Amino acid sequence: MQRLLSLLADGQYRSGNSLAAMMNLSLSSLRKELNALAALGIPLQSTKGRGYRITGGLDLLDQSLISNQLASLNYDRIDLLETVDSTNRVAQAHMAEGCRQVLVASEYQGEGRGRRGRQWVSPYAANLYLSLGFRLAAGASALQGLSLAVGLSVQQALSSLGVTGVQLKWPNDLLLDKRKLGGVLIELAGDLSGECSVVIGVGLNVKMPNSANSDIDQHWADLEAHMPEGLGRSRLLIELVRSLTHLLNEFESKGFSEYAQQWQDVHAFQDRPVRLLMGHSEVEGTCRGVDAQGEVLVEVQGKLNRYSAGEISLRGVRNAS
Repeated sequence: MQRLLSLLADGQYRSGNSLAAMMNLSLSSLRKELNALAALGIPLQSTKGRGYRITGGLDLLDQSLISNQLASLNYDRIDLLETVDSTNRVAQAHMAEGCRQVLVASEYQGEGRGRRGRQWVSPYAANLYLSLGFRLAAGASALQGLSLAVGLSVQQALSSLGVTGVQLKWPNDLLLDKRKLGGVLIELAGDLSGECSVVIGVGLNVKMPNSANSDIDQHWADLEAHMPEGLGRSRLLIELVRSLTHLLNEFESKGFSEYAQQWQDVHAFQDRPVRLLMGHSEVEGTCRGVDAQGEVLVEVQGKLNRYSAGEISLRGVRNAS
């Protein structure tokens, strides 16, 4: 399938005969491969007399470029996959086998999850789906606020590439034009005070097809109209991994307090009216940012309250100025 994708990635028509010849396949075998692409939701177009093309083309991850550019970061494994159920699951498996530092990315993710178990819609080669696995000595108790710092790291990497206007929403969403651009999912294994492994999953919308609208239950944004010309998914991934690796190498010693003010500087709801949804209960007040541990601060009737992540969702108040 990868060979066929690479031949059609430029968005140009190619006849069935030429594709079959280049791939050394029979026409019936070629049709099976084309059907497999369509099953992944790839926008394949067939026109009589012209052949086949992928509408709009595909920006496939460049495995050679990514591996070469990240070689100095000393990852035990860099897995760039075509399809996967969950990049977090694969990274967790590698960590359980004894790896200390792994990167897993995929063109397609069939069972990607967001916060609170929600599905993350993952069209083929449209967005970024990646997970980093790190083994840390300080233990899980030293990692409070890590999901917020990861969001900040992603925002800063995008800013360094010329993508402006990205903001953060507590505890782990990235917003663009007040719509969801991406999210973070962190999973820990190991001791509270001893060595533990952390797997950080990042999903980032790059070029979301309109066909995905029916599968997404909230307003979303992607980077397509905001990226400088020539900035593709491979370079985006490289810069995100560099930024996140730097963060993970220093977070144990610094803690979230080092990043709290930077986080608040790009906080979408700083000093704005918000609602906190907590199961069947709800709190409404003014968001005053976060504390040194990454707990959200909400002023309610003159009293400043702290809330940790868990099963809490933060929402803006409609029609608030």
